[in-house]
Amino acid sequence: MPVLVLLFYIAFVGAPGFVAGWNWLTAPLATAGLIEPMMVRDVSLMWRAIIALMIAYSAFIAEIFRAGIQSVDKGQVEAAKALGLSRGQRFRLVIFPQALKVIFPPLSNDFVAMVKDSSLVSVLGVADITQMGKVYASGSFRFFETYSIVAYIYLVLTIGLSLGLRRIEKSLRERSST
Repeated sequence: MPVLVLLFYIAFVGAPGFVAGWNWLTAPLATAGLIEPMMVRDVSLMWRAIIALMIAYSAFIAEIFRAGIQSVDKGQVEAAKALGLSRGQRFRLVIFPQALKVIFPPLSNDFVAMVKDSSLVSVLGVADITQMGKVYASGSFRFFETYSIVAYIYLVLTIGLSLGLRRIEKSLRERSST
């Protein structure tokens, strides 16, 4: 499902549904005057956007972790069992360190993609970089300059994040080879 469609769905279907469910669950408390019923506007658009991005990327990240963990050689797991390690120790000491080498590059890629997809939240009116640029450009009629700066900010964010994650990945590779 496209992230933009998920943003709209969570913002305009999910949040009202959540509020209706919450009000139904807490109706006895509201009737007794202990709490006020929740309104849809009480759930800010920023939180709706955060939840939508979280749901969109949680599936990708779960698949990355699943593939990384399954990539560990079964012989390694059997050797850890033979050493008498508990299930948690096998995961922490044998499986996860080996899986991390496989998991980290695509996980880094998803983090960079999430930064770029965060610009989509501007369609909900959330005050992110893109929305602030849109507001400034519409008021000043300096569209070229404004969107050039917005593009530059995203470029700096994504390149900086990519370089930082690449450095971490390199240190992980060096640590695992020694």
